[in-house]
Amino acid sequence: MTPVVLVPGLACTAEMFAPQVAALSPHRPVSIASTAEGDSMARMAAAILRDAPPRFALGGISMGGYIAFEIMRQAPDRVERLALLDTTARPDAPEQTAQRQTLIARAEDGQLETIMREIAPRLLHPLHKADQTLIEVQVRMGLDVGAAGFVRQQRAIIGRPDSHPDLPGLHVPTLVLVGDRDPLTPPIRAREMADALPDAQLVIVPGCGHASTLEQPDAVNAALLEWLQA
Repeated sequence: MTPVVLVPGLACTAEMFAPQVAALSPHRPVSIASTAEGDSMARMAAAILRDAPPRFALGGISMGGYIAFEIMRQAPDRVERLALLDTTARPDAPEQTAQRQTLIARAEDGQLETIMREIAPRLLHPLHKADQTLIEVQVRMGLDVGAAGFVRQQRAIIGRPDSHPDLPGLHVPTLVLVGDRDPLTPPIRAREMADALPDAQLVIVPGCGHASTLEQPDAVNAALLEWLQA
């Protein structure tokens, strides 16, 4: 069976995909890519490709989606199918870059935990903003990545290219999934990608924000299993 490689988002570790590993592993090998190497999307993708199987199904959430686009540019022949979770093909808008620069300065000033505790609830569906279990997972992952990793990843995100022009050339079965109340990469961006891709299925998960793999794991697992069997 084709192995699966999943790429975490900004300030996230393998814990972001813990429910998916449990659900998918009985069906095929699953590995979580490391984003601990590289200061650009190109270098991060190259490091992941170096350690990945010869052929694989590729999934990425948020920043992991940005990296997935770069993997498709570097080695499209190695990817059998693609899953884009809570992400966008568009580059940063100027106001997003300005916000990231502020977060970089604060992280370099030793405020990473404060940043994570501020950001974590904002990523979630309104019904989940007070869910301390979800918040603590995100804070823990951010602290595991560390301030230097957070800064490196933010700079890579700022410098990422516009991947939207590449979408019509991605001729692999593609799952585009997004939470219905994702505040960072909303359904309009997911629909935009699905419309531009040659072979895409769009799934909008109800009761879900940006952290879909943790907020609504059963729905995400079901969509991924269907994607793998398509």
